[in-house]
Amino acid sequence: MKVENEATQQTPDKNETQMLKKKNEELENLTRDSTLFKKQLAENQELKKKNEELETEKKNLTEIIQQMTTQWNELNVSRAQWSIDAYCPKSNNNRECKICQAGLLSFQSGCYAINNPEAPKQKTWKGARDDCIGKISDLAVLNNETEKGYISGDTWWNSGNSAYWIGLRVEDGNWKWVDGSNLTNSTWISGSPTDGQCAISVFKGFKSVSCTEKNRWICKKKALTL
Repeated sequence: MKVENEATQQTPDKNETQMLKKKNEELENLTRDSTLFKKQLAENQELKKKNEELETEKKNLTEIIQQMTTQWNELNVSRAQWSIDAYCPKSNNNRECKICQAGLLSFQSGCYAINNPEAPKQKTWKGARDDCIGKISDLAVLNNETEKGYISGDTWWNSGNSAYWIGLRVEDGNWKWVDGSNLTNSTWISGSPTDGQCAISVFKGFKSVSCTEKNRWICKKKALTL
């Protein structure tokens, strides 16, 4: 009987077991919450770091944009001044504006530069176009019969020059101008279009030749609208 009482005293009662179980659950919850808190804290620190990096990148980009804007504005001012000086040269403190720069021929809405180098300095079609582009123009694109007549007329042929590159070449089996438009009047140049061929303006007409030939060339740019 005495032994049974001692055993009974050593066994926890039901309430104590529930309390221990509850405390154990609370400890587990605290541990879980602590782990979650640490994870969220690490994520917040990482987000803060990324945010600081983005702010720094934003600041750098803002400075770059401001610098580019300043450079663009300065370039536009420079171009505007160049245009004024080119088309409206100053003479005796007065400016007189013309639709084409000095040295260019004006016809309809275009300004033409007739390039007449001797044979050693003549260029291929590509070389001629590169020269025109470097002068803020392009090989001549002709928009109508009147303009074609002007280009292939006798205005500058009396010096014996025989051929000038113009902005017309064969692309994918079709004659195309350098502005991307197609040649709409097939009578302007004879023969079937063949890749590798470009057009030269000869006296009273056009002719198809290899783009690698070397010739004189005609550049064109848009005339100033006054």
